[in-house]
Amino acid sequence: MTVAAWAVPLLVVGQFALLAVLPVVLALVGALRSVRDRAVRRAVFLLAAAYAAPLVVWLVRPDGAQSLSKDMHPGFAGLIVAASAALLATLHRARKQRCPGR
Repeated sequence: MTVAAWAVPLLVVGQFALLAVLPVVLALVGALRSVRDRAVRRAVFLLAAAYAAPLVVWLVRPDGAQSLSKDMHPGFAGLIVAASAALLATLHRARKQRCPGR
């Protein structure tokens, strides 16, 4: 899940926003299947919602650009990067609590 959380902002900033759906879905499924920490689940849902908003806007608009990266407002890209950073911080905190000797 950590690799997926790192991949999302890299793909969005690197102008491969549509491909970022894969790590978002992987993080969401991983959190639902194996993570019991509520904070991690909330952070994953925040990331999924932040990514889904521009994706839905791009799919629904009839006059949208040819790619999600070109159609996405920079504010959405910043929100996705911030949500991914929040997920990474939450994962780090959860790992520290689970393994205090690390």
